[in-house]
This record gives sequence, structure tokens and C-alpha cells, in this order.
Amino acid sequence: MGFIPDEVIIQILARLPVKPLFKTKTVCKLWYGLPSDNYFIRLFNQESAKNPMVLIELIDSTEPKSSLIFVDNPRGVSEFSLDFLLEKVKIRASCNGLLCCSSIASKGVYYVCNPMTREFKVLPRYRERPLTHFYPDGDAMIVGLASDLSRNKFNVVLAGFKLTSGHRQDGTFVCLIFDSDSNKWRKFVTFQEHNFTHMNRNQVVFVNGSLHWLTGSYSYILTLDLNYDVWRKIPLPDEVRYGTGNRVYLLECDGCLSLIQISDTGMKIWVMKDYERELWHMVDRVSLRCIKGLVHGIFPITQTGEYVFLASHKQVLVYHRTSRVWKEMFSVKNSGTLPLWFSAHAFRSSILPCE
Repeated sequence: MGFIPDEVIIQILARLPVKPLFKTKTVCKLWYGLPSDNYFIRLFNQESAKNPMVLIELIDSTEPKSSLIFVDNPRGVSEFSLDFLLEKVKIRASCNGLLCCSSIASKGVYYVCNPMTREFKVLPRYRERPLTHFYPDGDAMIVGLASDLSRNKFNVVLAGFKLTSGHRQDGTFVCLIFDSDSNKWRKFVTFQEHNFTHMNRNQVVFVNGSLHWLTGSYSYILTLDLNYDVWRKIPLPDEVRYGTGNRVYLLECDGCLSLIQISDTGMKIWVMKDYERELWHMVDRVSLRCIKGLVHGIFPITQTGEYVFLASHKQVLVYHRTSRVWKEMFSVKNSGTLPLWFSAHAFRSSILPCE
């Protein structure tokens, strides 16, 4: 293969999935060193960002470890495992190829891992009184993961209302932030009202150096600026904020904040193309007549400008925005106690170290 320029080979390898890429390390010295080369890592991560996936955590109480299903539009369905972790865990957040997982057996134990490279880090224990517990996870009220590919670092955020000895909220909203650079937690406290539900508290989006959550009232987006440890609110479009009978979901679309608004008959996609001025634009209207029987149970998981992945009670669907075609990508064969969207996460493959 000496007649093929190295740069062409690098461009080809940067488009491989992680597992086949790591198998090529035995070919020669050049290929062996690519997964640890900064230029190649940036190139690989840029290419992977164009191909988001849906990660489904298959939980079986009789099995010691959780198994993962990745639903990939061009490559179909593949199975992975978290058996490289030390114990059985629950996935709490996903961002740019990393997962934040909490221990099921030991409260307060968190892992950050890359399921593709099978690397992981156990976060140091934090010292804090219990925060609000919430069904079905029974852990901190909201969990966020910010994976910054440009700086090779990550942050984990745990936030919730502090509980008194009588297990009541005292109005103190506590935020704990783990920084991978310092390997330490930091804490700040505010006194404010935030309304989260099981539908949106962990559907968190990392954009522009901040984490974003949609509040339960659909009145605003709660934003945490990780550079300054400041909470702020971003208003929703008036049509969304004052609309009735619609469900609203917060996603990311090609590096921008996005909202998907679902009614009985249609789906509207909004994108904030000007983040500084907080200007929303409606970029698409989608008829839901083709999936009429599933409308009340669908939950958008991830998207690009080309397609949208949605989870229902037992299926993962993909909608191609150009062709206007729906396709079923995955279906659960057994009967689960919770809808599929409880265990579905947006995911993008990356080569990002956890240490």
C-alpha cells in the first residue's frame, strides 16, 4: 500500500468505527500510533459527530452486568457491554462518546467511561447530604455530563434540592461539579425554584460550554455555564411556551440547541442558530400520520439536519427529513416494565480518554 499517501490512509481510517480501528493497530507503526495522535483524534471525532447513534441500556435484574445496544443508521444494530466496569451500573448521562454511570449497589459512586475503548474512571466520592431522590433512579435529581472534545476534558454535574432530616426540600438548590483536569468536586448553592419531571430531567444537552435542561413546565431552558458556575434561563419560542396540548423535548442538532414539539398530528423542529441573541427558528414540520398509533408514546432521542431518531415503548424509529420516510431500526422482543425511552440515550462515538 506504499503508493497510497499517508494522509489518504488517515482519512480512511478516521471513518472506521472504534473497534475495527483499534484492530488495525497491528498493521504497522503508523497505524499503531494513530489512536493516540492528537491530529487523528480530532479528525476521528469530527467525522464521528456526523453520525449520531441511539444507545439503549438493556437492563436485566438477573444479570450481573448491563448490556448495550447501539442503533446506528448506516450500520444497523450492534451490541456492546459494560462488563469492564467493576459492578452493575445505571447510565445517567451521555455526551460525545463518554457515559456517566452510577453504581446500583453503592449510592454516591460514579463512573465516567468510554464504552468503545473500554476505558473508565471512578470519580472520587463527594461529601454532601442527600439530594432529592426521584423515581425511577432514586439518585440525584439531575445528572449532567459535559465532554469537551476540543480540550480533552469532561465535567460531571449533580444537582438537586437538599433534603432536611424530615426528607423535605428546604429550597436550597445544590450543584456539585466534578472537573477532570483537577480531579476534584466543587460546589455552589442557589435558592430558586426549578421544576423537573421524569421526562426531561436527564435529557441534557451540552452546547457552547454549557449544560441545558428543559424544565417540566416547558416555560424555559435551565442553563449551567461551566466556565463561571452560573445558572441562567433561556426562553422558549412563544409558540412553544404558550402552546397547549404539545409535548416538547430538548436536543442538539449539528452543534446547536434544538427543540422538538410534538402534537397529535405533527412534529415541529426548532433550532437556535444564534445562541448569543437566543433566536429560535422553526426549520421543519413533519406529519405523523404514518405512525399515528405510536404518536402518544414517541420520545425524540437524537438528530442531525438529515434525520431524527425517536424511541417509543418498544421501538426505535428513524425519520429521514429529506425523503420524508420512516423506518424501524430496533424493536424490543420481551416485555419491559418501563418504556424504551427510559433507557435510550443520544450517543456519538469518540476517542476521548477518561483519565
